[in-house]
Amino acid sequence: MGTIRNAREDEVDALAEVGFRSWEKAMAAIGEMNSMREGARSAFLNFTRSSWLTITVIERGGLLAGWAAREKLDELISDFWVDPAYQGQGLGKLLLAEIEAEILHQGFDVARVETHAQNSEAIGFFEKHGYSLKWLTVTYSPKIDRDVQSVGLAKELVQPDLGVYGASF
Repeated sequence: MGTIRNAREDEVDALAEVGFRSWEKAMAAIGEMNSMREGARSAFLNFTRSSWLTITVIERGGLLAGWAAREKLDELISDFWVDPAYQGQGLGKLLLAEIEAEILHQGFDVARVETHAQNSEAIGFFEKHGYSLKWLTVTYSPKIDRDVQSVGLAKELVQPDLGVYGASF
């Protein structure tokens, strides 16, 4: 269905384009994108060029379909982008499972993700895969020169032991 691998330095521009296309789709509900497009495209290029080692890629048929990043290699999924042409095909689910396995393998019990509060498609995707809303905030973003409402979601990757309490007879 999809092939998951680490990103390569020679594909940073293609990764940026996938992220940008996904961002455009997600931001359509917010509007006023014209003033943000150039800054967003530049931010994607800067991120993929400087942080490609933290990026995990999913491809279909040898074509780049999406990617996720853990910028600080901690429990926070800093970026999660599936090209709109590949959305709804199960690739995001596969990519998320891989990222969660990496987080768990590195000793973290919880996976976290943040997104724009009006990105209902992303929020729904993560909730469908076991994430729950933990917070809502408004912060100023210098990259786009405006206040941004964000939500944080989290998922317990390790379930507590619900064994029998007390003595066994």
